[in-house]
Amino acid sequence: MVEQIINIDRMEHALMLFGSFDENIKIIESEYHVTITNRVNDIKIGGEPENVMLAKRCIETLLKMINKGEQIGEQTIRYVISLVKDGTEETIEVLSTDCICITAKGRPLKAKTLGQKKYVDAIRQNTITLGIGPAGTGKTYLAVAMAVRAFRAHDVNKIILTRPAVEAGEKLGFLPGDLQNKVDPYLRPLYDALFDMLGSENYTKYLEKGSIEVAPLAYMRGRTLDDSFIILDEAQNTTPEQMKMFLTRLGANSKAVVTGDITQVDLPDSKRSGLIEAAKILKNIEDIALIYFSEKDVVRHQLVQRIIKAYEKYYEESKRYK
Repeated sequence: MVEQIINIDRMEHALMLFGSFDENIKIIESEYHVTITNRVNDIKIGGEPENVMLAKRCIETLLKMINKGEQIGEQTIRYVISLVKDGTEETIEVLSTDCICITAKGRPLKAKTLGQKKYVDAIRQNTITLGIGPAGTGKTYLAVAMAVRAFRAHDVNKIILTRPAVEAGEKLGFLPGDLQNKVDPYLRPLYDALFDMLGSENYTKYLEKGSIEVAPLAYMRGRTLDDSFIILDEAQNTTPEQMKMFLTRLGANSKAVVTGDITQVDLPDSKRSGLIEAAKILKNIEDIALIYFSEKDVVRHQLVQRIIKAYEKYYEESKRYK
C-alpha cells in the first residue's frame, strides 16, 4: 500500500471534484480500488502503487478541467478514466478551448470528447462532412449547433434539416393531418436540437420567415441549395440514389453535414445503405471529411456505452462462426 498527495489551491475546486455526497470521487475509488480523502489543502490517495498512480493522473486531469471552468459529472469522469487507460489524458485540454455556440438558456456548448472535437473541426474546415457512429455520440446535436453558429454569424442565410422518412422497424401506417403533421414524428430529434439552440419562439419566427426549413428528404429533389447549412440526419436509411441526389443539391456558399449509424439500418434487406456506399466512394475526395465515432464518444447514460460494446462483441462473434 502506498499514498500520494495532491495539493489543491481552492477548496471549492475540491468540492466540485468530489461532487454531491462524494458521488464523483466514489466512481474513481471504485474504478481504481483506492481510497481518496479530502483534507484541508490536499487530497490523499491510498492503495496499490499502480492503482494510486492511475487515480492520481485521473484526478489531476479533472482538476485541470475544473480550473478552466468545466463542469464535472459522471460522463466526464468516465471519459477521463478511458483516456488515462490509453495514456492520452493530456489531450482532453483541447476540449475546453472552444465554445461552439450559446444555447437558448445561455449555456455554452462545447465538444465533450476528442471525437466530437474532431467532428466539429471537420465541419468548420470542409464543405461536406460525414459523421458516422453509434447512438448518443452527439452527431445530430453538434451538427445543428454548428448550423446555428453559422446562421448567427451570417455565414449562411438558411438552415435546412432533412432525413429520410423510414420507420425504425415499425409500420406506423397512414398518419393523420397535413404534411407537417405527417413528417413531424420523423423529424422530432431535429426539432429538439433546434429548440435547445434557439428557443421555441425564435425557432417559430425563423420557420415562418423561411430561414429554417425542416422537410423529408424526398422534398430535396430538383432543388439547388445556395447559402445554406444543410443537415441530413439518419442517413443510413437513404438508398444510394437518394444519397447521390442529396449530395448533388449543394449550391454556392453552402455546407452539408451527413449523420448516421451504419449499425442501425432500417431499410428493407434488399436495399443498400446510401451512407455506407457514400463513405466508400467519397473517402479520398478533397473538401469532404469522414469522421467515425466510437463508444467512447457516447455522451448519454453510461449504460449506452455498455450496450453498444455488447452488440459489437455479439456481431463480431457471429461473423467468426459463420
